[in-house]
Amino acid sequence: QVQLVESGGGLVQAGGSLRLSCAASGSVFSINAMRWYRQAPGAQRELVAAITSGGSTNYADSVKGRFTISRDNAKNTVYLQMNSLKPEDTAVYYCNAEIRLNDLKTYSYWGQGTQVTVSS
Repeated sequence: QVQLVESGGGLVQAGGSLRLSCAASGSVFSINAMRWYRQAPGAQRELVAAITSGGSTNYADSVKGRFTISRDNAKNTVYLQMNSLKPEDTAVYYCNAEIRLNDLKTYSYWGQGTQVTVSS
């Protein structure tokens, strides 16, 4: 089995920074795309940022220039550096990864979510 474990959420004032981490463990053969989503109360889950196995990235327009996604393939970990945080960034943040298992089949996995709260 595979688990995605997130960490790094919390409460921060507007203009502050947080760094989220998401580590995959278990029967991981390789990891393709890794993504961060967020879901605010009463809203749909939205894609925040994505990174391919080769390091190509893309971002939601609302976070471009403020958030940076990165990954450490040796540690099976993806990061989200969030700077210049705004109250509208408040949400539960989820990581998602396309993981190829030792049986060489690829599945999509989700983390449990971590709360990010930005106060004004």
